[in-house]
Amino acid sequence: MHIEFHGRQDANAPTLVFSSGLGGAAHFWTPQLKELGRDYRIILYDQLGTGRSPALLPENHNIGDMAFGLQALLAAHDVGKYHFVGHALGGLIGLELGLQQAPGLSTLTLMNAWAEASPHTERCFSVRKKLLAGVGPAAYVEAQALFLYPPTWIAEHSERLRAEDSQQVLDFPQVDNLLRRITALLSFSPGERLHTIKLPTLLIANRDDMLVPWTCSQLLAQALPNAHLKVFSYGGHASSVTCAETINKTLCDFIVNAAQTPITFA
Repeated sequence: MHIEFHGRQDANAPTLVFSSGLGGAAHFWTPQLKELGRDYRIILYDQLGTGRSPALLPENHNIGDMAFGLQALLAAHDVGKYHFVGHALGGLIGLELGLQQAPGLSTLTLMNAWAEASPHTERCFSVRKKLLAGVGPAAYVEAQALFLYPPTWIAEHSERLRAEDSQQVLDFPQVDNLLRRITALLSFSPGERLHTIKLPTLLIANRDDMLVPWTCSQLLAQALPNAHLKVFSYGGHASSVTCAETINKTLCDFIVNAAQTPITFA
């Protein structure tokens, strides 16, 4: 898999590993690089079957496979202790890392994630899949912003979004891979096993998220024994993009506080 290293590179630098959502691409986290890179080594990667990590995913590809794949990638690059940050599907990968007791995993930050897909989220993906099958990738990409961002943000960034849409159509993933990743995120259901994840965990949710109801993070907070829930009124599903400064500060504050009482798997 494609991997990138940003920010501090000295031996004593604390490490953040970021994992994207359905798109899977490292560049989703660009708004975090400059500010967080001053104090942390940042690791980004393109998930298998996305972006610069080409592969034909098997039909039964699941979140557990994605987590084991990330473990192998980090081990291959001698990554020791790290703080994990995952968005949506990336957050599910983080939960799996916790369940697998991944070596070096110190904290979890899960943005707009879930323990089980909401019927609302299932409906959204049903519509998106029908758009893809019936109209094609261009319509799928154009609709994507409606699920990711608040209406006011879309209106204020229309030119940027048009340019991004054009590039995303050119870079559109293999359809089979995309559908299998959607199946994987919708079928994720760890149940009571979540109670075994005792790592310090920050849950970030947005009340105006049009794809994942913020109450999914509320349910996660009830299931995880060492979780703190932070809910924002604005930002949409991709608040790390729309409200980067707020998210960056929230993340830094959490990691600094969690470092005072670390729990890390050997």
